[in-house]
Amino acid sequence: MVSEINVLLIGHMTVDLVAEGRMLGGTVSYAAPTYAAFDHRVGILTSAASDEPLLEHLRAYGEVAARPSKHSLTYENVYSEGGRQQFVRATACPITFDDVPNEWKSARYVHLGPLAGEICPLEMARGFPKATIMLTLQGMLRRWGADGLVKFRPWLDEEALRRVSIVVYSEEDVSQFTQLTEELRRKCKHVVVTNGRKGGAYYHAGEAILYDSLPVEPLDLTGAGDVFAASLLGSLPTVGKDFEKATRLAGRLAAYSVTRAGLDSAPTKAEIARELRNLAED
Repeated sequence: MVSEINVLLIGHMTVDLVAEGRMLGGTVSYAAPTYAAFDHRVGILTSAASDEPLLEHLRAYGEVAARPSKHSLTYENVYSEGGRQQFVRATACPITFDDVPNEWKSARYVHLGPLAGEICPLEMARGFPKATIMLTLQGMLRRWGADGLVKFRPWLDEEALRRVSIVVYSEEDVSQFTQLTEELRRKCKHVVVTNGRKGGAYYHAGEAILYDSLPVEPLDLTGAGDVFAASLLGSLPTVGKDFEKATRLAGRLAAYSVTRAGLDSAPTKAEIARELRNLAED
């Protein structure tokens, strides 16, 4: 039995293969504790192996509805002198709008966080006509073959992009498709392009508004983009739906995230309150 929520996260949780074994990852995994820190009632729609123990870590931050699968989406990063290569070692089931529990179809905020093209953004956007919908783009820009090596693929669904409210991605995500930002600026209401410690840019109504990060000593960059995106969407009710202010707040909270590792990278309530005060004084 599920209850009503106000933020719905949709996408695969991932199993990341690391030297220590199996680690929970994926956009939904880093975003869920971030939304919880903003006191949202969170629903997480995912797909994973029926006996996946890592799913239990997510239940501390919201309700979980998981479509049973033979495997969980599994990634492995392999490092060499030539740099990093990412491999898909197993995939989970696709997620469709029919998988959304009825009690969650009235969510005010919907975060589409695909990691391996497992959702159809257009189908999902059509299913939530009254919601503020954010798409974090990275998982739509991946393809792989029999060897599992992840490569770039261009993706541009114009109708889907017109229907979502916010699109978020990093400069690294589109390094092989640099013209995408110009395309998205014409088609999307709100576009945010992140650039790590350099901050990034928020595009709206033909205008580019730059935002800053904070000077910190990074420990682990994993999940920073997901924390940024969830902080942006999660803060909108708090900042009166001022997208520029939400973007600036998200940039600062993402900076805190890289000083910690794992799900601990989510902002704390104290950090959120501090940066809200700082924004008010700017």
